[in-house]
Amino acid sequence: MRNESTALLKVDGLEAWYGESHILHGMNFEVHKGEVVTLLGRNGAGKTTTMKSIMGMVGKRKGSIAFEGTETINLSSNKIARLGVALCPEERGIFSSLNVKENMVLPPIVKPGGLPLAEVYELFPRLLERGSSQGTKLSGGEQQMLAIARILRTGANMLLLDEPTEGLAPVIVQHIGDIILKLKQRGFTILLVEQNFHFAATVADRHYVVEHGHVIDMIPNAELTTNMDKLKGYLGV
Repeated sequence: MRNESTALLKVDGLEAWYGESHILHGMNFEVHKGEVVTLLGRNGAGKTTTMKSIMGMVGKRKGSIAFEGTETINLSSNKIARLGVALCPEERGIFSSLNVKENMVLPPIVKPGGLPLAEVYELFPRLLERGSSQGTKLSGGEQQMLAIARILRTGANMLLLDEPTEGLAPVIVQHIGDIILKLKQRGFTILLVEQNFHFAATVADRHYVVEHGHVIDMIPNAELTTNMDKLKGYLGV
């Protein structure tokens, strides 16, 4: 069993609101250094709100979010980013007025350890080919690659990936999975929101099941097969 002190990210009793809407009702989970961990759940369960809460992008929050032992619940998004946390949002956030290379070099370097462009291009050779193309003229898969590539330069060591395979062709989904595994090998820690638990099973170490704004179960990936019926019940598939 892991010691709690090894947790890179520890979320304890997290509650969050959008206006008057109470979305998170006591989220509790942790992610250890070098892990890939998924948040699984139906639409509206609170997975994306959890990611945005970790980044300080939700107006009202209560509870505790500790990153590398630093409490971040009252920190602004830019200060959280400078600790080494980066969010790749579901909508990707590609700047339409910039080409591919400009999109990649725009984010600031927040701490040492970011990948130089040459290494980013090794991971995403397609982006080198499309360097002068307008960012929003890329295919959906290429835009997702660009969104991930962009945060690798910043020096962040904790990556929050929100629905990275949504709407992508199976061959691109497989490529995104390969990239996630390569990033894990490089020492990145990844928290992944995913609807496709078949994909999640190919990359993750553990899975937290989220329902109605709180975690209801944790399933190690090695035990996923024996828990498949239970998981299908949770997800309604």
